[in-house]
This record gives sequence, C-alpha cells and structure tokens, in this order.
Amino acid sequence: MKIFTIGYEGTTVEEFLAALQDAGVKRVIDVRALPLSRRPGFSKSPLRAALEEAGIEYVHLKALGTPAEGRAAARAGRHADLERIYAGQLELTEAIAQSAQMLALAAEKPSALLCFEREPAHCHRTLLLNAVAHGAEVVDLYA
Repeated sequence: MKIFTIGYEGTTVEEFLAALQDAGVKRVIDVRALPLSRRPGFSKSPLRAALEEAGIEYVHLKALGTPAEGRAAARAGRHADLERIYAGQLELTEAIAQSAQMLALAAEKPSALLCFEREPAHCHRTLLLNAVAHGAEVVDLYA
C-alpha cells in the first residue's frame, strides 16, 4: 500500500491541489485535531469544497490529530516531547479505531494525509505512519 502525505505550509490552495492531482491522489485524510487555518482556503469547509470541486474526497479523522500540548511542543521545537505526547494520543480508543479507518481508506484509493507542516520529519503524520502503517510505502509530497 502507498500512502501520500502533504503539508500545506507555505503553499496556496491552487499549488496544493495541483500537487495532489499530479500524484493521483483521490482522497485527502485530514489528521489535524483542529481543522482550522489562518491560511486562506485551508480550514475544513473551504478546503473540503475546493477538494470536491477538484474531484478529491475529504475525510477528517480528528482523533489522529495532535493534542494541544503536543502542538505547543512542536512549535517550540521540542520533538521528543511531541513524540511522547503523540504516542499517548495513539493509545486512546478513538485513535486506535481511526488509525484502522485511515489504513482502510488508504487501501481503497490513493490517499494523502494532510497536516500543516510542510516538512514531514517535523510533523505528527510521520509519527502516525511509523506507528501504524507498517510496510506501507510513504510518499511525502513537497518533501
């Protein structure tokens, strides 16, 4: 199975959609705890509309997002703290269920995990895939 990841930091909606389409992505799986953004077009409702207009499905899996404490650690560059906090998040019942759902969705059609950080090494989406997507080919768009 191949799973794409994409962070929208430093990009426009048009560039973002083009990257997804060029890769053949048919579904975006939003793994932000809070699907809100100060960047125009990247909050949940306008993003969903833009994706649907481009023929790309949108799914939000909130339980796979980083809790507030983890987001603060990431902003401060405390990656070890982010890893510890996010590992605890992935042990929650809802996160376990949504991890299985994410894998099933990605197996169905080409899918990309979405978060803000452009660099996958600094994002929880890499921690997520390392924890649950054993054997999957991971393709980071923009990396």
